[in-house]
Amino acid sequence: MTAFRYKALNDQGRLVKGVLEGDSDRQVRGALRQRHLRPVEVAVATDAGRVGQGSSFRLISRRLGAADLALITRQLATLVASALPLDECLQAVADQSRKAAIKSMMLQVRSKVAEGHTLAHALNQFPHAFGEMYRAMVNAGEEAGQLAPVLDQLAHYTETRQHTAQKLQMALIYPFVLIAVAIAVVSALMIFVVPELVGIFAHTKKALPPLTVGLIWVSDFMRAYAVHCLLVAVAAAWLGRRALRHPGRRKRWHHFLLRMPGLRGVLIALDSARFASTLSILMASGVPLIHALRIAGSVMTNLVLREASSTVSIAVQGGSSLSRALAQEAFFPPMMVHMVASGEASGDLEKMLERSALNQERELEMTLGTIMGLFEPAMVVLMGGLVLTIVLAILLPIFDLNTMVR
Repeated sequence: MTAFRYKALNDQGRLVKGVLEGDSDRQVRGALRQRHLRPVEVAVATDAGRVGQGSSFRLISRRLGAADLALITRQLATLVASALPLDECLQAVADQSRKAAIKSMMLQVRSKVAEGHTLAHALNQFPHAFGEMYRAMVNAGEEAGQLAPVLDQLAHYTETRQHTAQKLQMALIYPFVLIAVAIAVVSALMIFVVPELVGIFAHTKKALPPLTVGLIWVSDFMRAYAVHCLLVAVAAAWLGRRALRHPGRRKRWHHFLLRMPGLRGVLIALDSARFASTLSILMASGVPLIHALRIAGSVMTNLVLREASSTVSIAVQGGSSLSRALAQEAFFPPMMVHMVASGEASGDLEKMLERSALNQERELEMTLGTIMGLFEPAMVVLMGGLVLTIVLAILLPIFDLNTMVR
């Protein structure tokens, strides 16, 4: 059976959309009529994501969110562990989804499985939704006959990554909000408040203090060019993002980020934790080390670190031990190298890689906590300094006028 996307009119004349499985579009139209729906458009969901001429459904090029992927994997792991047939498990996951995109995707996966393909082959239709690591683990689990345990490991992995991403987002929300509020308050003072207050000095012939003159100049500039500055900033951000699509420019940018003292440790801890965790779960699932190293390197976001992981993979393929290959690269933390060496010596490399990932994540949390702890008082001091400068620039001419009156 094939998944079809449809548009139909209900009894009230309202347009409804959804996904149905059927052997043909005629069968789907008949099923819609049995539901008292009048079909308007019916098309195969895999047909480049298009339903009709005027709309498109870009499912294949759309990446699943971390929360959606974690939920799908946990549901599938639970259902497969209960010994249900795989196609019924996929059907249940599709039925439980409230998002039409995910429902359609899971029905297409189910159709492939029902035709006799493996789950890994079916997931290959959606490489942007299910990453290479995900598909490699599913393939290894199916070949070893241990799909349920592998899916459980994948569910734990995706949930952990989602939790880590949420913690990072929550840690970054506060400083961004604080910066935005600070910029908004200072801009409002300079554009609306300062001109009214300093206008009383316009009729005086006495020279104004340099601080007041500078404040008036900044206020006039912001009133005249605030919109232009905002447009320039947006255009610069767009052009910068577009420029970073080029691999060479993006690599130079990533190399520059790694040179920044405060940011270097955070980026290395984040990517090395992701590398160690991915490598651990791939090896535990039975994926060969060389293949696992290539996949683990691909999940690293920094191109310089990804290139270093590729060098490690080549060295291991040439006969070097993993710990020696990691030690030759300057970016991998020494603690991680020592733990990998210990794991190789004890024959428990997967467990030591997992512990190394946990250590890196813990170190990252501590670093972010320290940065956020220092950021808040720094912003308070900066805002206080700006407000004090504005107040002094306004009060200094007033003090001069009082001196003249006396």
